[in-house]
Amino acid sequence: MPEENTPTVTPVTAPANGPTVESLQADVDKWKAMSRTNEKRYEDASAERDALKAAGLSDSDKALEAAKTEARNAAFSEYGSKLAEAELRAKAATEGVTLPDSQFINIGQFLGADGTVNTELIGTFVSSLPQPATTPTYAQGIGLGRQGSGAVGQLSQTDLSNMSAKEINEARKAGKLDLLLRGTS
Repeated sequence: MPEENTPTVTPVTAPANGPTVESLQADVDKWKAMSRTNEKRYEDASAERDALKAAGLSDSDKALEAAKTEARNAAFSEYGSKLAEAELRAKAATEGVTLPDSQFINIGQFLGADGTVNTELIGTFVSSLPQPATTPTYAQGIGLGRQGSGAVGQLSQTDLSNMSAKEINEARKAGKLDLLLRGTS
């Protein structure tokens, strides 16, 4: 074969003036740092705005805000305990453990100061519960249920040769000829 038909492979090289991995990583780090700085500035400005707003409120407005906060916390604590109990049950079901009776669990310990559910505490509590036993609860070899082979009580061909027609019919009705009739003796 002539060498003219063989394809030539040219090596692929990166462009000489393109970005490198190090320069791209430096750009990523720079933008992350700028983002964190902007987030910090936003949090500071929000806190300053809230402080100025609170300072400008009259006594009745302050009392109204305090009542709103108290009502919100009361609603969280009332429904938070129900939510915490539901979260406990769901977590226990996924872990495959049994929860103690609800009268023995202090649901309030799973609520935060504002009445929200602390899922980390729930996960820790549920993982500390004992795992169910993998062995059977009851003894297994105590003779209950079907024991031995199914041929017990079945008659053989030699047994039939010593029986009368009436005895054979009675044995058939009693089910003692089932294996012979099926042909699996």
